Amino acid sequence: MMLTSARHITTVLPWAILFGILGAWEAGVHIFNTPHYILPTPSDIVVTLFEKRALLLKHTLVTLEEMLLGFALAAGIGIPLAVLMFEFPVLEKAFYPYVIGSQTVPVFAIAPLLVLWFGYGIAPKVIMAALIVFFAMVLNTLDGLKSADPDTVNLFRILRANRWQILWKVHVPSALPSIFTGAKIGISISTIGAVIGEWVGASAGLGYLMLYANGQLQVALVFAAIFCLTLLGLGLFGLMTLLEAYAMPWRRASARQSRT
Repeated sequence: MMLTSARHITTVLPWAILFGILGAWEAGVHIFNTPHYILPTPSDIVVTLFEKRALLLKHTLVTLEEMLLGFALAAGIGIPLAVLMFEFPVLEKAFYPYVIGSQTVPVFAIAPLLVLWFGYGIAPKVIMAALIVFFAMVLNTLDGLKSADPDTVNLFRILRANRWQILWKVHVPSALPSIFTGAKIGISISTIGAVIGEWVGASAGLGYLMLYANGQLQVALVFAAIFCLTLLGLGLFGLMTLLEAYAMPWRRASARQSRT
């Protein structure tokens, strides 16, 4: 009974907090007579979401494409690089400072250069999203590969498995939780790179729409675009969580056993 009650509370509490914040927001705007071009009410934002749904969908699909391509680029380069760094320590020493350095340069400083080099098309936005995701993919994959059980590795060596068999049979399965952790973080924050790229130079996308709406004092539309960005991040995070469960069925079985 107590366990069921606790689960019910953990399910209801986040929604209660959300609706409490929205209610206070709605009431505060009305009480203080805040102009709609400064801070719209949640109900205004909902109306805008409905009335501008076609426009929002059009720009959301553009940003989604940039995010997915950027994530794919980061994962396609970052995971193999992490494997090579793990297998060849000299490569880890050579590339590790640059992986860290990729996060020390402000993305706003890079975005104008990418637009200058690659134009106003999709390429700069994809590269920006990839730069945001790259660090998480490399570091999490590398740490995961290093987390394999040493006794299991030694057992495979006794059985005369070669280094690539040990990598595939031992290190990669051990690294999967870390890889998916990096992927869930990366896919969620890929919105940052895509939107920054759109702010610097674009003719479509939610970042572009936010700038346009802000210039027209359509603040409710700005919040509607932010809401769509949030949904994108949450939806892609949920999709990655489903892929994680599918890729690691043994974790589902372990979770079921722990609940029984």
